[in-house]
Amino acid sequence: MPKLFQTTSINSITLKNRFVRSATFEGMAGVDDGACTPRLIDLTAELATGGVGLIITGYAYVSQQAKARGGQLGVHRDELIPGLVQMTEAVHKEGGKIAMQIAHAGCNSFATPPGEKTLGPSPMEMPQGCSCRAMTKQEISQAIEEFNKAAVRVKDAGFDGVQLHAAHGYLLSQFLSPFYNKRTDEYGGSLDNRARIVLAVVRSVKSAVGDNFPVLIKLNSDDFLEAGFTKTEMVQVAGMLEKEGIDAIEISGGTHLSPKEYSFSRVTGVVSGDDEVYYLDAAKLYKQHVKVPLMLVGGIRSYPVAEQLVDQGLADYVSLCRPLIREPHLIRRWQSGDTSRANCISCNQCFGPARSGEGVHCVAAEKLRRKQSQ
Repeated sequence: MPKLFQTTSINSITLKNRFVRSATFEGMAGVDDGACTPRLIDLTAELATGGVGLIITGYAYVSQQAKARGGQLGVHRDELIPGLVQMTEAVHKEGGKIAMQIAHAGCNSFATPPGEKTLGPSPMEMPQGCSCRAMTKQEISQAIEEFNKAAVRVKDAGFDGVQLHAAHGYLLSQFLSPFYNKRTDEYGGSLDNRARIVLAVVRSVKSAVGDNFPVLIKLNSDDFLEAGFTKTEMVQVAGMLEKEGIDAIEISGGTHLSPKEYSFSRVTGVVSGDDEVYYLDAAKLYKQHVKVPLMLVGGIRSYPVAEQLVDQGLADYVSLCRPLIREPHLIRRWQSGDTSRANCISCNQCFGPARSGEGVHCVAAEKLRRKQSQ
């Protein structure tokens, strides 16, 4: 059996293959309260039917102030748990496993009411027109507690694990990055200081959910910003997380302020071979220094490329985002023997509907169907 389809375990989760649905903003939750909706439940159940080993939800906000966008999933109130239970039950019914990604937008919020300031490590003017102010130490402690309580709700809702979002220029990523973090107290300056809040969140969450509940993290490999977080620092932070007992690390890269060619969802068209893999060099560096299982996301579209990554020990798990928007059953197709390339053309049109409230879907496939029916 190919390594890609071998059974593995991450802490208490047993996974039927090494494919991960990377957290993807769906834009299908309740606009005001972040409640789980039937559409969102159907989407995750479809991914489970399609053979994905581990589904990671789109980022869920841990407090009202942590919200990034309308239509984003929320995990900030106990009243949301019953809807989330329906999601986990639907996935488990189809034989799938599901973890929830929890996040704080920090200064990168598009949901802050006019006139109010977002929170971040340091003052900053954001391109979406909002101003960010520096968090007080009390607000940092409050954010750590919000992650703690959100993780408990994740466990209570029946999820198989939780993933902390420390990538893409959201709050934890902002603290790690000297581009965003200009603090001069114990949360800024040295890498040890910039990582302080991230490690505190990991400790707090692990103490809340217990040793047997998997705690994962998504980490930038590189901000691709001048004076930003780098691959070398990523490896150092991954080593710190290893000492804290993190169960798996997913590496991605880029922020909303990074050049478009280094975005975490790049518009590339169809490429092949190693050119598909955005963070290949970062993965090689990671594997030289860190033993925690690595989930690698970014540009992977071909079965032979995924197979090579795992067979050569460059990744333990292959994470996919946009390909599974177009083909929720892609993994089942590959396992059945049809290992032709994913149909995703990396055009990014799928995120327009997610942000407009229509809900994420493949616009390119929709256009193709219309053309064929004419």
